[in-house]
Amino acid sequence: MKGLLMRAAVGALLFSPAPLSAQDMLQGVDLSQPAYSQSELTRAEVEAALKAGKSDFSGKSLNGLDLSGLDLSHVNFRAARLNKARLSGAKLDGAILDQAWLMQADLTGASLKGAQAFAAQMQRLRGDGADFSGARLAGDLTGASLRGAKFEGANLSADMKNQSMGLMRAVLRSTYLEGARFGKANLMSADLRFAHAAGADFRNANLMNADASGADFTGALFDGAMTKDLDLDSAQIDAAAEAALAPAQHLDRARRQ
Repeated sequence: MKGLLMRAAVGALLFSPAPLSAQDMLQGVDLSQPAYSQSELTRAEVEAALKAGKSDFSGKSLNGLDLSGLDLSHVNFRAARLNKARLSGAKLDGAILDQAWLMQADLTGASLKGAQAFAAQMQRLRGDGADFSGARLAGDLTGASLRGAKFEGANLSADMKNQSMGLMRAVLRSTYLEGARFGKANLMSADLRFAHAAGADFRNANLMNADASGADFTGALFDGAMTKDLDLDSAQIDAAAEAALAPAQHLDRARRQ
């Protein structure tokens, strides 16, 4: 019960509409505790469990564990703690990562097609070249490195139906998204403040009501994107993208290249 209350409290802070910092959102959580810094299983034990057909690691502490290259498709990691875990090249297609902790985890080149990460803590995650196509992401990716990552058809939008813990949405604040691909992705009401998205591909994406103030969109593509009420206050854009960004808010305050 105590753990559930803690996750609910963190979730409420994480997805509050108020502009809270990552430190504020984690205030009161001691990340040095064994539950957030150690692993209760070894890689060999995880592999043995998978071989035996077990795919439920919900609530487990797997912090710092090397799970790189493993096939973890459709595995249940709900509320699991994978802080600083190594998952590079792993296959997590269809995995459940709701309320999971993946702070500073390494997902470089991993596949998370159709995965679900709702109310997940993924600050400073490394996911360059990872594939999130078709995934549902409504977690905190503040400061994460997602250069060249794929988000085609992914849903990073706000959940307007369930707001018991505040506005649930993807938080990509100060995230490194250079060259990332968001074709047909849903980013409605997402937090893109100060995102480093130079050269990113947002063609045919839904960016309505997203907050991208201070973001760097140099060389980014917006053809066919829905940009009504996208906040571009102090954002950096190319003059060639102005037509596609015409419905956005504060376009007059954006910086041109």
